[in-house]
Amino acid sequence: MVKPKEVLALVGRIKEVLSEKKAEDVVALDLTKVSDTLDYFVIATAQSAPHLQALENHLEEKLRELSLRPRSAGKSPRWVVLDYGEVVVHLMSREARAFYDLEGFWADAERV
Repeated sequence: MVKPKEVLALVGRIKEVLSEKKAEDVVALDLTKVSDTLDYFVIATAQSAPHLQALENHLEEKLRELSLRPRSAGKSPRWVVLDYGEVVVHLMSREARAFYDLEGFWADAERV
C-alpha cells in the first residue's frame, strides 16, 4: 500500500506525463470517500487511435522509470485502462468518454 501523499504525487505525475503528449481534458478523481474498493482515477481524452496508443506508450515508459508497471491493462481502439493499484488510468477517445461518462457516474468524487 502506498502512502496517501505518495499516491497524490503519482496522480500529479500521471497528469503531467499525459499533458506532455497533448492529452485533452485530463481529470483526476479521488474516489476514496465514495467507493470502498477504488482510490483514484485519472481520465484523459485522446484525439485519435494512434494518439491513444502514443499516450499509453509514453505513460508506461515514464512510470517504468519509477519502477511502476500496470497490474493489468485493458485495451480497445477507443479505451485503454491501466491499473497501477491505487491509481487507475483511463485513456479514452472523445466518443467513448462521452458514452461511458465516468465523471458523471462518479459525480460525487472530489477532483484533484
